[in-house]
Amino acid sequence: MEIREYKNYKEAEIRQLYTEVGWIAYTENMPLLEQAFKHSLLVLAAYENDELLGIIRVVGDGHTVVFVQDILVFPGKQRRGVGTALLKAVLDRYPDVRQIELTTDNRPETVAFYKSLGFSEFSEIGCCGFMRC
Repeated sequence: MEIREYKNYKEAEIRQLYTEVGWIAYTENMPLLEQAFKHSLLVLAAYENDELLGIIRVVGDGHTVVFVQDILVFPGKQRRGVGTALLKAVLDRYPDVRQIELTTDNRPETVAFYKSLGFSEFSEIGCCGFMRC
């Protein structure tokens, strides 16, 4: 597996990835998703040969805060270390950033995954989060 920057947005493969993981709200407006990719701080992709396995997209200033906006792995490629490799690549890229944050589904396996990589729930560090949807 190779992790590299995702510089050439390919609508068909991104649509397929988001659709297969069930994030169809993103695919309802593909031009907007393309702009989100283009204006992200960093997008990394995991490849095996030339096959896309998954992506991670981060936003922020890259100095004091980085927010993991999207981390997606094709369902058939999950539980093989792809998500871990993508997240570790981001952590390696921003070792001195004060806050690396994300929001995710509150499922035991998801919580365990992020905790295994050193993340804490906001409540564990005296914080809370808010979102306006």
